[in-house]
Amino acid sequence: METRFRSGFWALVALIVFLSLSGYLVSAQSRQPKNVQVAVRAKWSGTPLLLEAGELLSKEWKNLFWEFIELWLHTENEDADSHTAKNCLKKIIKYGQSLLSEPLASVFEFSLTLRSASPRLVLYRQLAEESLSSFPLTEDVNANSVSGGISKINENMESKKVEPLLVGMNPSSPGGKCCWVDTGGALFFDVAELVAWLRNPNELAGDSFQPPEIYEFDHIHFDSSIQSPVAILYGALGTECFREFHVTLVEAAKEGKVMYVVRPVLPSGCESTSGHCGTIGTGDPLHLGGYGVELALKNMEYKAMDDSAIKKGVTLEDPHTEDLSQEVRGFIFSKILERKPELASEVMAFRDYLLSSTVSDTLDVWELKDLGHQTAQRIVQASDPLQSMQEINQNFPSVVSSLSRMKLNDSVKDEIIANQRMIPPGKSLMALDGALINIEDIDLYMLVDMVHQELSLADQYRKMKIPPSTVRKLLSTLPPPESNMFRVDFRSIHVHYLNNLEVDARYKRWRSTLNEILMPVFPGQLRYIRKNLFHAVFVLDPASICGLESIDMIISLYENNLPMRFGVILYSTNFIKKIEMNGGELPLASVETVNHIGEDMSGLIMRLFIYIKENHGIQMAFQFLSNVNRLRIDSMDPAEDGPEMHHVEGAFVETLLPKAKSPPQDTLLKLEKEQTFNEQSHESSMFVFKLGLVKLQCGLLMNGLVYDSNEEALINAMNDELPRIQEQVYFGHINSQTDVLEKFLSESGIQRYNPQIIADGKIKPRFISLSALTLGKESVLNDISYLHSPETIDDVKPVTHLLAVDVTSKKGMKLLREGIRYLIGGSKNARLGMLFSGNPGADSLGLLFVKVFEITSSSYSHKKRVLIFLDQLCSFYEREYILASSSISESNQAFINKVCELADENGLPSKEYKSTLSAISVDKMASHLNKVAQFLYRQLGLDSGVSAVITNGRVIRLIDDSTFLSHDLHLLETVEFKQRIKHIVEIIEEVKWEDIDPDMLTSKLISDIIMFVSSSIAMRDRSSESARFDILNAEYSAVILNNENSSIHIDAVIDPLSASGQKLSSLLQVLWKCIQPSMRLVLNPLSSLVDLPLKNYYRYVVPTTDDFSSTDYTVHGPKAFFANMPLTKTLTMNLDVPEPWLVEPVIAVHDLDNMLLENLGDTRTLQAVFELEALVLTGHCSEKDHEPPRGLQLILGTKSTTHLVDTLVMANLGYWQMKVSPGVWYLQLAPGRSSELYVLKEDGDGNQDMPLAKRITINDLRGKLVHLEVVKKKGMEHEKLLVSSDDDFHSQKEGNQKSWNSNFLKWASGFIGGSEQSKKSESTSVEHGNGGRHGKTINIFSIASGHLYERFLKIMILSVLKNTHRPVKFWFIKNYLSPQFKDVIPHMAQEYGFEYELITYKWPTWLHKQKEKQRIIWAYKILFLDVIFPLSLEKVIFVDADQVVRADMGELYDMDIKGRPLAYTPFCDNNKDMDGYRFWRQGFWMEHLRGRPYHISALYVVDLVKFRQTAAGDNLRVFYENLSKDPNSLSNLDQDLPNYAQHTVPIFSLPQEWLWCESWCGNATKSKAKTIDLCNNPMTKEPKLQGARRIVAEWPDLDSEARRFTAKIMGEDVDRQEQAVSPSQSQNSVNNPSSEDMESKAEL
Repeated sequence: METRFRSGFWALVALIVFLSLSGYLVSAQSRQPKNVQVAVRAKWSGTPLLLEAGELLSKEWKNLFWEFIELWLHTENEDADSHTAKNCLKKIIKYGQSLLSEPLASVFEFSLTLRSASPRLVLYRQLAEESLSSFPLTEDVNANSVSGGISKINENMESKKVEPLLVGMNPSSPGGKCCWVDTGGALFFDVAELVAWLRNPNELAGDSFQPPEIYEFDHIHFDSSIQSPVAILYGALGTECFREFHVTLVEAAKEGKVMYVVRPVLPSGCESTSGHCGTIGTGDPLHLGGYGVELALKNMEYKAMDDSAIKKGVTLEDPHTEDLSQEVRGFIFSKILERKPELASEVMAFRDYLLSSTVSDTLDVWELKDLGHQTAQRIVQASDPLQSMQEINQNFPSVVSSLSRMKLNDSVKDEIIANQRMIPPGKSLMALDGALINIEDIDLYMLVDMVHQELSLADQYRKMKIPPSTVRKLLSTLPPPESNMFRVDFRSIHVHYLNNLEVDARYKRWRSTLNEILMPVFPGQLRYIRKNLFHAVFVLDPASICGLESIDMIISLYENNLPMRFGVILYSTNFIKKIEMNGGELPLASVETVNHIGEDMSGLIMRLFIYIKENHGIQMAFQFLSNVNRLRIDSMDPAEDGPEMHHVEGAFVETLLPKAKSPPQDTLLKLEKEQTFNEQSHESSMFVFKLGLVKLQCGLLMNGLVYDSNEEALINAMNDELPRIQEQVYFGHINSQTDVLEKFLSESGIQRYNPQIIADGKIKPRFISLSALTLGKESVLNDISYLHSPETIDDVKPVTHLLAVDVTSKKGMKLLREGIRYLIGGSKNARLGMLFSGNPGADSLGLLFVKVFEITSSSYSHKKRVLIFLDQLCSFYEREYILASSSISESNQAFINKVCELADENGLPSKEYKSTLSAISVDKMASHLNKVAQFLYRQLGLDSGVSAVITNGRVIRLIDDSTFLSHDLHLLETVEFKQRIKHIVEIIEEVKWEDIDPDMLTSKLISDIIMFVSSSIAMRDRSSESARFDILNAEYSAVILNNENSSIHIDAVIDPLSASGQKLSSLLQVLWKCIQPSMRLVLNPLSSLVDLPLKNYYRYVVPTTDDFSSTDYTVHGPKAFFANMPLTKTLTMNLDVPEPWLVEPVIAVHDLDNMLLENLGDTRTLQAVFELEALVLTGHCSEKDHEPPRGLQLILGTKSTTHLVDTLVMANLGYWQMKVSPGVWYLQLAPGRSSELYVLKEDGDGNQDMPLAKRITINDLRGKLVHLEVVKKKGMEHEKLLVSSDDDFHSQKEGNQKSWNSNFLKWASGFIGGSEQSKKSESTSVEHGNGGRHGKTINIFSIASGHLYERFLKIMILSVLKNTHRPVKFWFIKNYLSPQFKDVIPHMAQEYGFEYELITYKWPTWLHKQKEKQRIIWAYKILFLDVIFPLSLEKVIFVDADQVVRADMGELYDMDIKGRPLAYTPFCDNNKDMDGYRFWRQGFWMEHLRGRPYHISALYVVDLVKFRQTAAGDNLRVFYENLSKDPNSLSNLDQDLPNYAQHTVPIFSLPQEWLWCESWCGNATKSKAKTIDLCNNPMTKEPKLQGARRIVAEWPDLDSEARRFTAKIMGEDVDRQEQAVSPSQSQNSVNNPSSEDMESKAEL
């Protein structure tokens, strides 16, 4: 039966094929199916795959890098049959995977094919180049052999001036050598020289010797010792010289002679010396994956296509073969061909017919209605839902008609509609292990990193024997929402309140109803409510300038009735210094010290203040402080010093005179002598010291939140606090009885403030993962014994403080004693471990001390008085041995005796101590200390001698001048437990431990696990936001893929027919193939569509192992391949690249804007290659408590060349961006006004030595986001960055105008996003001298996309040049120019004598994105004018590409635009036929414009100086952001935006004759026109070319000249019919589609 059915079926197929093809085959030759292929390659040359593998492994765990090297060196000669790229890839993967467990091994394989480690190797190239170029070659290196290499490098340096960012060029092998060792003092190219140096490494170093800098990404050999001299090997695994150097250096590292570092580099020219597999990847350009390509069906309402014939395409290489396994209209052609191979050509023709006949870009409304639901149903019912979703949304125009005919199952529709009550239709969300991912920004590289991070944690936890279900729970926990709301609990008798809103008479007329706070008010208006809602308490030293200024501010705000309760806490800086010197105790001899009258001014003022307050009331006490300040200011030189004695005494007398019964002078003398209120003033200072608020100098606590004390900060603090209070009032948590301060401080109050512990939102705390470290073979962490608070040794301790202590330093001992005191004070949740380091040298006492600690904590930590014993031991050791300078060598025995004595006193067995300490091995102890020091340096980045506290992985370095008290440890414990540890403890406590022996299951083990887990989870870089996916129904409209073994779970809500759906379906497919996570994907399509949701084809480019050739050593790299694209539709190509990439087309014969594939002729595949030109470094710059420093100039460069690119900071979010390539970069403030006023603020540690530059490492394809904080220099606080007077700016320019290369202009060239270095043609410079073009340069800016507009652009350039004698400089936006245009323009500039520059700016992430290419181009015309040009440019004219200029543009350039930032021409109104289209005459626009004209955007002048000064760019971006979210507004973006904003950004209206266009102006005024624009005509919709020839008489001649010139440069013949065409001929040619010059030939 089956066979009969089969044969019947085949007969049917044959019949269909025959019938459908009988008509089709005739035209098949002319209508062969066409394909499109796109690749993106990196700008740098290919990197060796073998070295990339090492980098990937070291990301996993640093030592794997070295293990991989050893493995490769031992087995290199096995498998010598690896003669193809694919075999080599397999071999590299095999060795790499042998070091990893699954599923990390799969991720390693995928990352290797993705080439994601290539940028790290480019970074090493930069360092190698610096290493070679930093040496005047030493005599002993054979100068001849090396000179060749060095001169080559200098040539590289020369060429680098042109391309400032190509620092990653591969260095040439110096003198044929492929490896060298850099020791900072010399380069060694031969092993023999190195061996000679190793005999005595320190001898060669001269005075100027500086060891090379080591970076956090460097590979340091694990046997190296950190005090040894550094030796950096530059070379590549696989070369012979690498093996020799490596063996020698490993030996030396083991002997402690060197710190051995490898930087993998294969210099160019060394490929032949490397083994077969060592060079894979270097021979080919590096093709990247991880981006999307769309071919959008273009709206051709106005036919804007070039009609030039195109020269034949260059074929780059064989395009892909087509994937026949994909279903086409129900047929799977691979199966049909297997069964009927003899009908191959007919079957394929049938397939092509099916594919090309189904493209739809419109459907009837009733067919659209349920399209979303039908799509969901098709996906859910497919055998491979992910594949099905990808096929549908990536080929949507071809499958839509079959989708719309599908019968819909109601349960699918009902479930989708039910879900859409909980989530908006069409919204997409995605979460990885519970944490939401931003779908807009996600790309393959980011996703692989995130997944890798999760798998790596899961791997570590499994090795700790944590059960898989718990691992999943741990990975999907989210930390409690970041409450950075730590309030300092300052409640005490030391607060002196000036007022009380609830009681004081002056407020009794205010209302007391709390609900007033919820009432709307005008911005900036205050709410006067008779309740203490805002407590502004200032912490200040009354003898400091800022303290007294704060008092004046308080009094003035109080007198102005600000609705706020003011108070002060006073302290004395000098007294606190004494407390610090006394180890945090009140100094006992405090009475004597003050006997020298006036020694402590602050103390005196505080005592007088308290006296006045107690006897005369608080108002007079504040008045007294205010008087002190007034007398200080009135005296001679107020700015310099604080108040002097006579100011204080004078103020006291003056304050009391009106009220006093006895003469105030007597009272004063009595108070000074008797030290009255002394105790109160000391306690007040002690209180401030304990709270940790001294660090602020002058601080403000707003309901306990810490701010600076200035008026701006106070108002900001009040505005920040207001919504929190409103929320609590709204929910009824605060009512008229509540004491607000009491409530806030009891809920989130802390007893101490330390800015290092309570990090600002901007400064990320530093974490390290302790769990990864214990997996090493002999980790220091496994040897630690812990100390506990008395009686708590058997409890689980969630918080572990590890103290890194240098036993030879005073600071280290101080930290140790504070730690012990902290435990004595009692802590239920924490334990303490010691990491002793230090270099006691011959001093074995330090070693004995450490040994005592070890014995005590490992054997006697349960004893009652153990902590007291250790405290006494520390104080004895510190007193006798660290502070004393006497010779100590004979006192070992004395020390041991003292230890035994103390042990006896505290009930510890002294005999044990005696026997152990007498038998100690000094060498063994010293090597242990050295091992700890190495661990601290390599894993925690702590240099020797630095003290630090590591709390569950959070590293806090102690800075020299700061005191770190036991209170700080308490604070750390509270903060960390609350924010990071508590939720992990809850999970660990519930675990049923199965794989662990019950005897091993101690509280120590559980405490260790909590420490490891919480430290490693903190390393995760992911959002703290989550969503409740489980509330959505997932029975009929969801794809559920379960995998019990996977530790990764993905939740997503996807609209399959959306742009994000196109990308997500590919990303999910990749993940599924690579690691099989469990997934739950709820489909959420739009329910009622009125238009096709997708009008494009889409491919997401993902690499596979097939990109590696199986016949030779080539690596083809991944490409986007579109098979069988529609022939008759015009397509436009867009790339959807990761956010930080800047790409541009480098090979594209055809117009990528207007692709009409039927014009390809014999070519089967249209090919385009793009290049990753640069990565974008973006950042936000802030100044504490101020607006972002708008206009601040930043420069970026390398160590040797500090200025390669520059930019300025926008007011919007303080945003800035620059172009970079992989490497090590230094960011600093530009010389001039920026660096005169500001300095960069150091991260986190708040060092006082301000760094001049911030180091930025770019070592992946993900760009970087940098948070910069700047502070104004002392004395510059009130200076403005942008000087608003034009004089300053212009005077600076006068001298510079003539010489283009003056320094000022030089510093601004290569501006924002590093525009291309100015290309100035030689002929121009000659002509300037020859009196050809003379006068002030006219700057003209334009933008073009697609070949037609580039053709217009050349005509516009010629028309400008032919009408002026002045020099002209053109600025073009680079993003959209074709490779041909970029090739022709330098020649054109030389021929016609003009300058040009290509500029670019990457769309900022925070600004609402446009989807359509045309709208993006419009946006570039207006949104970034302040940042896209160099700061040196004062004025620029925008001229549309399709404009023809008839007048001297110099006239417009020099026109006075009356101080406005912009000048446009209003639309003219003398063509009455168009009245119906003048939308600005009615409705919204008429009302909004209020009599102002509506201007046309084809020509406008920008006064950039004024534009930047008035923040016009920032204002326009704010308007844009608010308007663009509504899809119906800004329909002509570049025109509507400035017209809408003209009330804020004023426009000068240019005379009408500056812009004439036929559609709006009518012929009467044409003769006066100075420029003619080819506006679209909404009535006739006439094609552009036709209009141009008809309207502009000179257009054909200009066109012909431009085309002849282009043809000459490109080496083509100018077609005969392309000589100047008369308008009538052109009319025929356009209307007659068969003519040769057919417009629709689409330039292809």
